[in-house]
Amino acid sequence: MFGFGGTELMVVLLIVLLLFGPSQLPKMARGFGQAIREFKRAQREVSDELQREDPKPPTPPSDNKPIQ
Repeated sequence: MFGFGGTELMVVLLIVLLLFGPSQLPKMARGFGQAIREFKRAQREVSDELQREDPKPPTPPSDNKPIQ
């Protein structure tokens, strides 16, 4: 997970707990989950939009010939 081992992850979680306190952790986790969900939804919409676009049909060759 992002190159973190178990010890590094525990240290980061401990620092977050000390900085924000136990009452703020559920709110932060909920906000993080909503942000991830919104990002995935936007990503899915963009990929659907790209797949939905039809390629333009090739234009027929013009009958215009250079004047000599």
